Amino acid sequence: MTYELDHGMARRLGLVVLSTDETLEVEARQTLQGRDVGLYHTRIYSAPSVTPQSLMDMQARVAASVSLLPDTVEAIGYGCTSASVLIGPDAVTEQVHAVRPGLPVTNPISGVLAGLQALSAKRIIMITPYTSQVASPMRQFLEARGIAVVHETSFGEEIDPNVARISETSTKTAILEALQNHKADAVFASCTNLRTYGIIDTLEAETGVPVISSNQALLWHLLRVAEIDANGWGPGRLFQKGLA
Repeated sequence: MTYELDHGMARRLGLVVLSTDETLEVEARQTLQGRDVGLYHTRIYSAPSVTPQSLMDMQARVAASVSLLPDTVEAIGYGCTSASVLIGPDAVTEQVHAVRPGLPVTNPISGVLAGLQALSAKRIIMITPYTSQVASPMRQFLEARGIAVVHETSFGEEIDPNVARISETSTKTAILEALQNHKADAVFASCTNLRTYGIIDTLEAETGVPVISSNQALLWHLLRVAEIDANGWGPGRLFQKGLA
């Protein structure tokens, strides 16, 4: 029987997801549901115990993971906030470009920085699931780039699969308690395995303060570097910031 070929999805993006992550792909599907954008995932091994060393160890595995993505992807996101801080965004991009030269590349912390700039936010509250040895470098990274972390709440969880089980109610409560005592331009909920999509709009409506999560910022920025206008595609004020 004869058949014809068409173009398939109008746009194609690649995403590197940690082997322990159970949240990023779920929230990405919510963002892209009904859109003519294909998001293709590859996995990278990440030790269940989240330590600075285990995060740094991923650097040597990025290129091999990226090489498994379809050749047709137009931009690539690396899906780990804390590893992007410890490895460094430039080093992540270098690893991606080793196998996919020239493609636009982003990661959660670069997305967060771009998102905070888009929202004119310079004083933030940071909510993380991390232990102090992982949270502290992130705070230092942000402050070195002109972002004042006026308050930090961390759940102190080292086991990444457990992070995916932290309820959105727990994260919402932590954010509301922090906002009761600290004034900030925005709240940053860090970690791609921390669920937030069900609370971002509600929190912003209740508090009037923008909420940026790792997944929201990563997906928003990935679409942005691919020059896709995703205005209104995801939750929160950040997704009201289109390309214009």
